[in-house]
Amino acid sequence: MAENEQNRAGGAASAVSPPGPLDKFLNIFTDVRGGEGLSALFLFVNVFLLLSSYYLLKTIREPLVLAAQAGGAEVKSYASAAIAVLLLALVPAYGAIASRVSRVKLINGVTLFFIACLVGFFFWSRAVGIPGMAVEGAPAVPPGAGQLALGVSFFIWVGIFNLMIVAQFWAFANDVYSVEQGKRLFALVALGASLGAIAGSVAAKGLIVAYGLYPLMGLAAAILGLCMVLTNLVHVRERSKIAAGKERAAAPDEPTKADADAPITGRSGFALVMTDRYLLLIACMMLLLNLVNTTGEYILGETLTNIAKGMVAHGQLADADIGKWIGSFYGTYFTWVNVISALLQAFVVSRAIKWLGVAGALLVLPLVALGAYATLAFLPLLPIIRGAKIAENSLDYSLNNTARQTLFLPTSREAKYKAKQAVDTFFVRFGDVASAGLVFAGTTWLAFTPRHFAMVNAGLVLLWLGIAFALGRAFKVKSGETRAAEGSPAR
Repeated sequence: MAENEQNRAGGAASAVSPPGPLDKFLNIFTDVRGGEGLSALFLFVNVFLLLSSYYLLKTIREPLVLAAQAGGAEVKSYASAAIAVLLLALVPAYGAIASRVSRVKLINGVTLFFIACLVGFFFWSRAVGIPGMAVEGAPAVPPGAGQLALGVSFFIWVGIFNLMIVAQFWAFANDVYSVEQGKRLFALVALGASLGAIAGSVAAKGLIVAYGLYPLMGLAAAILGLCMVLTNLVHVRERSKIAAGKERAAAPDEPTKADADAPITGRSGFALVMTDRYLLLIACMMLLLNLVNTTGEYILGETLTNIAKGMVAHGQLADADIGKWIGSFYGTYFTWVNVISALLQAFVVSRAIKWLGVAGALLVLPLVALGAYATLAFLPLLPIIRGAKIAENSLDYSLNNTARQTLFLPTSREAKYKAKQAVDTFFVRFGDVASAGLVFAGTTWLAFTPRHFAMVNAGLVLLWLGIAFALGRAFKVKSGETRAAEGSPAR
């Protein structure tokens, strides 16, 4: 305790470094102060590479699971539910490891595990072979149980990898920044995720045509190795600042050198979530967000299918061209979502959080979603659905994503690593599973149309809005914003 107080006092007394050329350049996007630019840039590149590797693997995942002729789209639905079940065991296991090692050993170990998995999948893929996608030297094996096992296993693995590795990155970012810094710098860091998603999806198309599926697994493994190097650089840099007494202004939530090297002890992620009102609110918000969003994607997909069938019935579209027409629509749709979310992330998010605060930023997406689904309940037209989903997803991937990552800044270190894994993996995936259950019940027993699902979503958004409001108030209390506004010092 004495060491912690001394470190914090030393940070308060230290002179603020003058902004260098990098700091000044990054001020285009957000408020970057002297000495903050390099670590922020490392984190930006780190999450850029993480999302690029995920989209490479996501592109590989689809042909692997669909090429297994006994599998197909139905297998994907079952695999999504399996991911949620597996996370019930993986989240506590992650917490148990975190209790025994320091943050950098935890991150290195988990990253190396995922790299080893990719190496294993690479050799498994070459041994099994995928029809029409074999590369030189790979045996031609008829489709069968081996390919189905490979496709399903890889689908489940990618789903778990994406959730856990991104949650771990943001836990680390929450650990190295104070509340004040995170509110300023997370907008810049999250821009790396937006650009990485675009870069990975664009690069994957050309790379698969040129080199086939299998080499992309090796490329993704190499990218993860580089991410691990960047994490270690940030760890050493921020730890050295603390040790030298030149770190950020003192704050009760601020990590110390001892924190950086210590194991992340405490309860499991699920126990933390279930016994802490603030963490439980975050979990409920994430569950509802994904329930609403995934159901919205079903509304869009079902509307497209019905329109395509109507065009075929009226002779405006050949039956064989339905897939091409829907694929063309989604290509344009995803482009708009990615471009708008990247622009919002680069030039709007930091300013919106500055003026609205984290609490206000949390309300923007549910308010937009409420207006969108209320409109769709009365006017379920494709242009309206498309515009609503573009607005919803672009805000989710930019402003809302940055605001929700900020929620863990004023929490304990065990919550940052363990509870965040539970929230960002299990509760996110459970929202998707709940949506699948809602769609099944609505289409099987209740004869719901897209209009009915929009009405249900509007009701769910009202609940989400209430939780976001309560969560914003709780964040103000935990981060000291309420005390600061009242003129008393945060303690």
